[in-house]
Amino acid sequence: MSVKEILEWVAILLILLGSIVSVISALGLIRLPDVYTRSHAASKSSTLAVFLSLLGAFIYFWFHDGYVSIRLILGIIFVFITSPVAGHLICRAAYRSRVPLAEGSGSDELKPALYGGDSVIINTDESLNKESYPQ
Repeated sequence: MSVKEILEWVAILLILLGSIVSVISALGLIRLPDVYTRSHAASKSSTLAVFLSLLGAFIYFWFHDGYVSIRLILGIIFVFITSPVAGHLICRAAYRSRVPLAEGSGSDELKPALYGGDSVIINTDESLNKESYPQ
């Protein structure tokens, strides 16, 4: 096997691995309990899936066809910039809209920073009471 063939197989494996991570990300969106954990599945694992797929395509086109694709490089950069920001904004909007956390989430560490007071243990009657938040 030549170096070109080995790198083509590496590219194929990266694209396949990206597809597998994408399927796992989709399963996380379906199975996870609340918007906060789902946003992690949507942003973190899908970023990795897109990165692996685009990196595999980049390596394939670079060694098979002999050119460097600026579009693939820009695609990787764009996804790395926008996906974490979008995930953060979705979680922040959900928290500000007072979407409750899932059971077993631990404690709400953001509530004292935004509204004052002590941190709240999640899923007690007081923590789910929307009247306990200041307006």
